[in-house]
Amino acid sequence: MNLIFENSVPGRKCDLVPPCDVPVCEMPQGLRRAAAPRLPELSETDISRHYTKLAERTYGVNNGFYPLGSCTMKYNPRINEEMAALPGFTGVHPLQPEHTVQGCLEVMALAEKYLCEITGMDEMTFQPAAGAHGELTGVLLIKQYHKARGDHKRTKIIVPDSAHGTNPATAVMAGFTCVNVPSNPEGGIDLDKLREAVGEDTAGLMLTNPNTLGIFDKNILEITKIIREAGGLSYYDGANLNAIMGEVRPGDMGFDVVHLNLHKTFSTPHGGGGPGSGAVGCKAILAPYLPKPHPVRDGDTLHLTMEGYPDSIGRMKAFYGNFLTVVRALTYVLTLGKEGIPEASHNAVLNANYLKHELEDTYDIHTKGHCMHEFIITLDKMHKENGVTATDIAKAMLDEGIHPPTMYFPLIVPEDLMVEPTETESKTTLDEVVRIMKKIHAMALEDPAHMHELPVNTVIRRPDEVKAAREPVIRYSFDK
Repeated sequence: MNLIFENSVPGRKCDLVPPCDVPVCEMPQGLRRAAAPRLPELSETDISRHYTKLAERTYGVNNGFYPLGSCTMKYNPRINEEMAALPGFTGVHPLQPEHTVQGCLEVMALAEKYLCEITGMDEMTFQPAAGAHGELTGVLLIKQYHKARGDHKRTKIIVPDSAHGTNPATAVMAGFTCVNVPSNPEGGIDLDKLREAVGEDTAGLMLTNPNTLGIFDKNILEITKIIREAGGLSYYDGANLNAIMGEVRPGDMGFDVVHLNLHKTFSTPHGGGGPGSGAVGCKAILAPYLPKPHPVRDGDTLHLTMEGYPDSIGRMKAFYGNFLTVVRALTYVLTLGKEGIPEASHNAVLNANYLKHELEDTYDIHTKGHCMHEFIITLDKMHKENGVTATDIAKAMLDEGIHPPTMYFPLIVPEDLMVEPTETESKTTLDEVVRIMKKIHAMALEDPAHMHELPVNTVIRRPDEVKAAREPVIRYSFDK
């Protein structure tokens, strides 16, 4: 398929601009470009067909099964999009006077109220633009807490070996030293190793529960107690909240701060890099350090204020975050309500366990027993015996018209696939996935050499991933 620049024809246009009926204001010469931008020249039909072809090549939850582990790529109800498209939300400017955007401020205040209730937190900010950005915000709150108390010796953040890859990166970005703690045979944190790791230099712990193995750590209360007794704080990575929302609250597990992926758990499309929102909630002890401003109610009026927060970590993003993502999240919460929120998490766990049960007689499952929202398949034995890798299985899934799971994560499991079916998939879909996965497994045993050639039915076959990473072509070169 050609790039849009390659379809360009000199002189071709699709605009009809009426004559100017107001005085023309010429731009000063010093502000003008030396040459016109080399934009593609196309007709409206050309443009429409180009983007339609791109859309036809795009795969998302509207196209089919999308079990991307720990990313919760679930269906996003259309009502969320309708609410986010209301002119009263899309037509505002962040610098408008407060009295003209009371509805928008009410959205933020309501979303904060309900999400704090779901997570067991006291206050929340919507400034962070994504999950990793929320991580950084949460860890900076912990850092500011210790700084405000004059406790400068706390320089280490504890991170389990099953953590999301952004956790150790976040700790280092915030100026901490990352301390890795291994997992026990059941997939949770090794408590003895954790006790050995904590001390007077422990600033906090970064943890998601259930973890990336799909396991809810039965020792979670003891884990946060160990951190608290060492003088540290506990941060909850909310990437896997879809498994427990409405049923268990991070705040009740002993966590002091949490980030939420509104673009995952609370149903906003997030493929292709956005839009995201890594809302951060915290207990009252960390509230003075939250990014400001945020809505504060005064009678029937809402205000945005910086007053009374001299120890705030400052802004994490221009203005107030990705507002329309908050609109979508609030719509989702209000639509499901008190009964629907836990029902969604129950169904996510049910679907994962059903799929795991149906596949465990064919594939090697890393952790036995019940899982939460996701589970891990390991192809290590198959790889060693006949050379078929997790990548080969994933490519075969593409040929069957379904999106593969997350590959090679967590890093502690060799040749793994992390499968998260989510609550929005039907039993009919899951049964078809089971049929496809068993068909692929049989193919891998019968003709392993053929597996290395897959996919054969996709628009792009198997690219040279090493070359793509080392020599990416990210800019179009015009012919001279």
